[in-house]
Amino acid sequence: MEQLIERCAGLDVHKDTVAVCVRLTGEGGKTVQEIQTFGATTPDLLALRDWLETLGVTDVAMESTGVYWKPVYYLLEEAFTVLLVNAAHIKNVPGRKTDVADCAWIAQLLAHGLLRGSFVPEKPIRDLRDLTRHRKILIQERAREANRLHKILQDSGIKLSSVATDILGVSGRAMIEALVEGKA
Repeated sequence: MEQLIERCAGLDVHKDTVAVCVRLTGEGGKTVQEIQTFGATTPDLLALRDWLETLGVTDVAMESTGVYWKPVYYLLEEAFTVLLVNAAHIKNVPGRKTDVADCAWIAQLLAHGLLRGSFVPEKPIRDLRDLTRHRKILIQERAREANRLHKILQDSGIKLSSVATDILGVSGRAMIEALVEGKA
């Protein structure tokens, strides 16, 4: 089978570690593999990036495992062509040997062009998505707190919702502040 990428790496990303297999094809078509394991902390990931750059790796592939791939992907995307691959897609490629480490298998599939990358939005879109998710959570929390306040007022015999449409509106808040200050 024809090898399309001469200097590539396959990453098997876990919660606390990243197993890396670098495949280098030298003169005469001889392929050399080197496997190392790195931690998942930022200094370890920086060491991983530096090691890959030192070896002249151009392409990197990894499985999209939970959320553990994100810091690795984000750190490597500026220095390499990074392919994030659906784990089910890797498992469906025929010919897998059970004794081969996952990172070596990923590197081999990448070298031969047998992997299809998943869509990963550009950084500004990812940032916008994160902000949108956070905003949604804040809105939900605000609604829960408003419901809690309404329940406490109802349990205390204060029927504020009968006189104010929005208990967190200007009038409702003024009435609550008056209650707290003992003016009501």
